[in-house]
Amino acid sequence: MPTIKSRLRKPQPAPHTLSLADLFEQQRHQDLLRFITCGNVDDGKSTLIGRLLWESRHVFDDQLRDLQIDSKRHGTQGNELDFALLVDGLTAEREQGITIDVAYRFFSTPRRKFIVADTPGHEQYTRNMVTGASTADVAVLLVDAQRGVLTQTRRHAYLASLLGIRHIILAINKMDLVAYDRQVFDTIRATFQTVAESLGFQTLTAIPLSALKGDNITTRSANTPWYTGPTLISHLETIEAPRSSGDKTVFPVQWVNRPNADFRGFSGTLASGELALGDQVRITASGQTAKIARLLTVDGDQPKASAGDAITLVLDQDVDVSRGDVIARADQPLEMTDQFEATLVWMADEAGLISRTYDLKLATQWAAASITTLKFRVNVNTQAHEACRQLRLNDIVVANLALSKPLVFAPYAQSQTLGGFILVDPFTQATVAAGMIRHNLRRAQNVHRQALSISRIDRERLNGHTAKVIWFTGLSGSGKSALANALEKELHAQGKRTYILDGDNVRQGLNKDLGFTDADRVENIRRVAEVAKLMMDAGLIVMTAFISPFRAEREMARQLIGEDNFIEVFVDTPLDICERRDPKGLYKKARSGLLPNMTGINSPYEAPEQPALKLDTSDLDIEMTVKHLMALLLNNR
Repeated sequence: MPTIKSRLRKPQPAPHTLSLADLFEQQRHQDLLRFITCGNVDDGKSTLIGRLLWESRHVFDDQLRDLQIDSKRHGTQGNELDFALLVDGLTAEREQGITIDVAYRFFSTPRRKFIVADTPGHEQYTRNMVTGASTADVAVLLVDAQRGVLTQTRRHAYLASLLGIRHIILAINKMDLVAYDRQVFDTIRATFQTVAESLGFQTLTAIPLSALKGDNITTRSANTPWYTGPTLISHLETIEAPRSSGDKTVFPVQWVNRPNADFRGFSGTLASGELALGDQVRITASGQTAKIARLLTVDGDQPKASAGDAITLVLDQDVDVSRGDVIARADQPLEMTDQFEATLVWMADEAGLISRTYDLKLATQWAAASITTLKFRVNVNTQAHEACRQLRLNDIVVANLALSKPLVFAPYAQSQTLGGFILVDPFTQATVAAGMIRHNLRRAQNVHRQALSISRIDRERLNGHTAKVIWFTGLSGSGKSALANALEKELHAQGKRTYILDGDNVRQGLNKDLGFTDADRVENIRRVAEVAKLMMDAGLIVMTAFISPFRAEREMARQLIGEDNFIEVFVDTPLDICERRDPKGLYKKARSGLLPNMTGINSPYEAPEQPALKLDTSDLDIEMTVKHLMALLLNNR
C-alpha cells in the first residue's frame, strides 16, 4: 500500500488535529451508510464522488500527484483537476471518459462512514448498476440540468425501487451550466416527482449541485440563494435509511468446516435475526433439528450472534448439513418452493427464452431453473405493462419460474437474502439475469409426486432389456428419421419394445401450437424431452429425430433424462448434401425468403461438442450404420 504522508487540505480552517489511533477509534463507533450514484451517462457521477473524496480529505499526496498527471493526460477540465479520474480506474474508462464497471470508494466524515458505489450510466452497463444498487441504502440519482430527466434516469429510478432502495437524493447537477436557474431546478424536480409517484420511495430530496465547482456539496452555495434545503453531505450524514433484513433468522451455510475428525462446524454469514447458545435450530430442507453447542467467530467462542456476523455453528448432534442448506430457528420455520413469480432484469446480449434451462443461485442454494411464463415487460418510460415473448438486454419483466428442486425462499420485500437471485448460463457461466421473488405460486403447494408400486426397473425386467433415449440431432435432410426408423426395425426384430418421436409427427399433435422461432424451438424440445423421459420410464427404447439446434436444450434433455440414459447421436451431414436432398423443399423456400427461420440458412445450428456417436450420411450405408448404432446401444446397457 502507498505510504500515507498527509491529507490534502481544503481551502478552509483545519479542524482539531487527531492522531491516527484517535481517528480509527472515532470511525469504529460510527455507523455506516452505503449509497450509489446512478443516472444517465455524463451526468457527473464520477466527478461527484471525486469531489466528495476531496471535500472529506480522503485524497492523499501521492494520489494528488497521480491525479495531476492523469488530468493532463486524460482529463476533460483543461488545466483543472478532473475529479472523475479518482474513481474511473480502468484504462477504457479514462480513454472514453465514461464509467464501465462499478467502482466502490470508502470515505468518512466526523459523523458517519460511507461506502459509495459509482455505477455506469450507459444503457449497455445497466447490469453493473443493479450490482451496485443491490447492497445500497440510498441512491443519489444525478440529472444533468441541461438535459433533464431521460430514459436512463427513469430506468435507474425503477431499478432502485425494485432493489428495495427507499431513499432517493435527486442531485440536479451542472447547475453552473444553466446559470443556477431556479426554474430549471423546479421543472426537473417536478418531472421526477411524477415519475417517482408509483415507485414507493419513502423520501425524495432534490438538491441543486455543481460537482465540478463544489456548489452545495459540503457548504451552502452563494450561487443558489433560493435553495434552503440541506447540502449533499449533511443530508447523507443525517438520513436514516436502515434496510430491513427480515424478522426471521436466516443462516445460509457457505462451508462445512471440518479441519479434523474432532470438529464439524457450519460456516457462513448470519443474514438476518439472531442466534444464541442453546437455541434449537432447524435445517430447512431436511426438517432435522438440533441445538447450538458452540457459536464461534474470528474472536473465538461467543454467546450470541446478530445479523451480519460471520460465524461457525457447532451443533449438539450429528445432522446432515451441507453447503447450500439454510438453517433457521426451530420456532421460526422458513418456506420452500419450486415455482414462483419474480421480476427479472435481463443482463445478457443473448435473448432469454421461455423453457430454456439456466442455473439459479439463491443465497447459497443452486438449482436448474426455467422461465415458464413471461407475463409482461415494464416500459420504464411509462411503467406500462407490455406483452413479450423473449427477453432482450436490459428488459425488466415479470415472469414465472420453475425449479428442478425446492429451495428455501422468501419474497424479496421480506428478505433480500432469500428473495434475490441470479440466473447463470450453464455453458458460459455468465450471469444473464438478476431476479427478485414476488411471491410463491400456489400450484407449487398443491402438486405432489405420487408414489407408484411398479417402477421402471420392474418394467425393464418384464421387457427383457434396459430403457434408453437415443437422441438423433442434425440438419434437416441429414438422415435422422431414416436412421431412427432403420434402428427401430432392427430392435423390433430382436423383440425390443421401442418408439420413435419424430419431429414432424410430434408437431402434428402435441406441438401443433408451436412455430419455428427460437422460443418455440426451445419449448418444442422441452416437451419432447419430457415425453421421452415418460416413455423411458415405461421401459421403452425411445428414439427422437429432431433438428434440436440449440446445445442448451439438448443439455437440458440430457439432465432431465439422466446422463446414463441419454445417447446423443450427431448426424453430421454437410449442409450442401442436405440442401441437395431437400426432401421437404424447405431449403428451396428458405433460399427464396419464404422460410425465415430455417436452421443452417438463417437460423443457427449448434453442433454437439462430445456426442456419443458422429455419423456422416453423405454415402449412406444403412446396414453398416445400424450395426454401429446397435454396438453403441449394447455398450450403454
